[in-house]
Amino acid sequence: MAVKIFSGRATTYLAEKIAHAYGEPLGTVNYQQFSDGEMSPFLGESVRGHDVFIVQSTFAPADNFMELLLMIDAAKRASASNVNVIIPYFGYARQDRKDKPRVAIAAKLIANLLSAAGAHRIMTCDLHADQIQGFFDIPVDHLDGNYIFVPYLKSLKLPNLMFASPDVGGIKRARSFAKFFNADLAVCDKYRKEANKIESMRLIGEVEGKDVILIDDLVDTAGTICKAAALLKEKGATTVRAICTHPVLSGNAYINIENSVLEELVVSDTIPLKQESPKIKVLSVSDLFAKAIRKIHDHESISSLFIRL
Repeated sequence: MAVKIFSGRATTYLAEKIAHAYGEPLGTVNYQQFSDGEMSPFLGESVRGHDVFIVQSTFAPADNFMELLLMIDAAKRASASNVNVIIPYFGYARQDRKDKPRVAIAAKLIANLLSAAGAHRIMTCDLHADQIQGFFDIPVDHLDGNYIFVPYLKSLKLPNLMFASPDVGGIKRARSFAKFFNADLAVCDKYRKEANKIESMRLIGEVEGKDVILIDDLVDTAGTICKAAALLKEKGATTVRAICTHPVLSGNAYINIENSVLEELVVSDTIPLKQESPKIKVLSVSDLFAKAIRKIHDHESISSLFIRL
């Protein structure tokens, strides 16, 4: 059973690197576009009896997700043996619970739609919340961005390394890095004094003289991460960097980052940058996904792809 790798249009830049790292050409996908914007993707080669991997991150606009569903259905109806869906960035993951009345749990809905379309397996990286894996009734391979970030941090050889979380919700992720590097941990506690008032932060931990690394899974407008960096510098940190797997970077994110005290923001290529920035460094997850594809195809464990923090 041969492997065939295809890509939606939003993530072709990454799928090409994954296919190259795996050693197979990227499969052909053709598109018919109706005048009203409706799309009809179709696979340009036979997949009968093949192990198919479809790569597409589900960042905005929603057409990216719709395109992915149509490609899954096309592969299933073309008699693919297995339809494995690689979603480097799993959009709508922030809507994983009912935090107020009469609100949708979008992450669960997305999981249901992927299964209904015919996906046999999901592969993704650094979900916003680990429990989203439980929303699926099919196997989920949840890869870890630590695979690319830990070697980079080691290469910096920072003399007084310390880790920090930009908010209380990210403590677990930051603590795992601190434990691995045998370093201290700080937390930026974000709060509001009154409703509708500008939020403020307070720091829990001593950072004076430290080279601090802020850890988060994604950065959207970059408001929180930049405020956290400013607070750390104000409290005496020597340098402040940030590591975030998914560079959503919407609104004024690029302006916020370039005007911030951050030495650099290190991200992966699960989402393409909208523009270049001297403060943003991109590391690729292509090798990680290529190795995972090979192990899944060969029915091997993917445990070796994790750096246990």
